[in-house]
Amino acid sequence: MFDTDTAHRPTNECLKITEVLARVGDKWSILVIGRLGDRSMRFNELRRSVEGVSQRMLTLTLRGLERDGLITRTVTSSIPPRVDYELTGLGRSLLVPVEQLARWAQEHRPTVEIARREFDLKMTADTV
Repeated sequence: MFDTDTAHRPTNECLKITEVLARVGDKWSILVIGRLGDRSMRFNELRRSVEGVSQRMLTLTLRGLERDGLITRTVTSSIPPRVDYELTGLGRSLLVPVEQLARWAQEHRPTVEIARREFDLKMTADTV
């Protein structure tokens, strides 16, 4: 599935892939992509729907997603100006893998929690 033979893959290519994965794997990016899944939203509507995100973090996340071509930002002249965000085709193409990853996480969360507890107990026992 993954080519682990780094002799055939330039380091620069690996870094580029890592940059993309960092954007789409970011906590806030995933939540924003999910919220914009089926419609456009205004900034404050989006901020209210993404629990825990600060105004600054949402602004930075939206800029990053726009820069990477995953969302569009449309400004409508009015008082006050209206700004809408929506997924591009590229952004919509992320919905299926993000939903699959979320299902996987939900399904395997109990197993991960057990593994964490066992690890923590082992680490505590090793330090005593």
